Amino acid sequence: MAPRGDNTLDLSAFWMPFTANRQYKAAPRMLVAAKGMYYRSADGTEVLDGTAGLWCCNAGHGREEITQAAARQLETLDFAPTFQMGHPLPFEFASRLAKLAPEGLDRIFFTNSGSESVDTALKIAFAYHRARGEGQRTRVIGREKGYHGVGFGGITVGGLVNNRRTFPLLPGADHLPHTYDPSRNAFSKGQPAHGAELADELERILNLHGPETVAAVIVEPVAGSAGVLPPPVGYLEKLRATCDHYGILLIFDEVITGFGRLGKPFAGQYFGVTPDLMTTAKGITNGAVPMGAVFARREVHDTFMRGPEAAIELLHGFTYSGHPVACAAGLATLDIYERDGLLTRAGGLAAKFEDRLHGLRGAAPHIVDIRNLGLMGAVEMAPRPGAVGARGYETLVKALEKGLLVRASGDIIALSPPLIVTEDEIDKLFDILGGVLKTID
Repeated sequence: MAPRGDNTLDLSAFWMPFTANRQYKAAPRMLVAAKGMYYRSADGTEVLDGTAGLWCCNAGHGREEITQAAARQLETLDFAPTFQMGHPLPFEFASRLAKLAPEGLDRIFFTNSGSESVDTALKIAFAYHRARGEGQRTRVIGREKGYHGVGFGGITVGGLVNNRRTFPLLPGADHLPHTYDPSRNAFSKGQPAHGAELADELERILNLHGPETVAAVIVEPVAGSAGVLPPPVGYLEKLRATCDHYGILLIFDEVITGFGRLGKPFAGQYFGVTPDLMTTAKGITNGAVPMGAVFARREVHDTFMRGPEAAIELLHGFTYSGHPVACAAGLATLDIYERDGLLTRAGGLAAKFEDRLHGLRGAAPHIVDIRNLGLMGAVEMAPRPGAVGARGYETLVKALEKGLLVRASGDIIALSPPLIVTEDEIDKLFDILGGVLKTID
């Protein structure tokens, strides 16, 4: 049966996530098919995907290899438990992933989303220190403007105020200051030059609480949902050194940056900084089947393997951890990434992407910043008085009408095209976006 996009569709039952439901349902925007770099909307319009779906379809849409792998797996083994049982695929997939990971991060715990990956990583951090006899390490440190999903752990260490204010938070968290400094770094190309000293705030926070009480520090190597905020030069290195000094685990949230977004398999490899735990999702299956994974340093994993052999080492997991269909989709995705060189392809396109992105600087007087790294970019507009987010929403709607999908986060337009994008398609993307920005007052 073909997807429906007509006006007979009942929109009332679906409570949409991160959406102004009443606004959307008054004027719905439906995508009904996708192939390669393009979606097709309900009215038949071809829409260039400027966001890789939602940062996840790195190999583009409609990849037959993934479809066929998932279908074969459904016919062979639709589900098998991984609680005290097993099936071959998660073992094979974990081994493949470990070979791509930053050195030493070769123990993989499967989840079903980025949010689950974050909460899993936090639980591993707490349990790790308890297993070492340092159960007093119950604090975690996130960062302002950070986004780590929607679990209670994730919103606690996250730093986007609107995501936090509605819900009770877990105790024992603190936050580093964000690194967004437009007074010194506006319109930076790549990593901003100023701001590495902001990592020194970790020392102040540790002195306040006592470093012996802190289990982990979690940051996105590049803050994505806050509007593409690359780290200042030297910033991540400082965090790594401080965590090493005090025996604190460093967690990189690579749900967005993982799987080739910066021109390396993972951002840790791009920056030359290896965390102790790394959260992933999105691109792990090219968005085809929900899945995530936490990569753990072998020393962290092995700390749990010292008790009685018959005892469960980590009392944590999900019914669908290592789901057969998700693993099959993931293995097919890795085949595509490796065969087509997609995990490094962004490196060869980054200069073109950067040049066209920063060429938007004069498109409208209310553009206050442009930022980029790899195939990630953002255009930030000043909000209208009393109407925060209005310019961003109008840009989203008008761009879609012109055949381009972008991501609006308040008044920030974020871009993250699939890694299969060509130079001609980069030109098309920015030609459309530039024209739209000129119409936004």
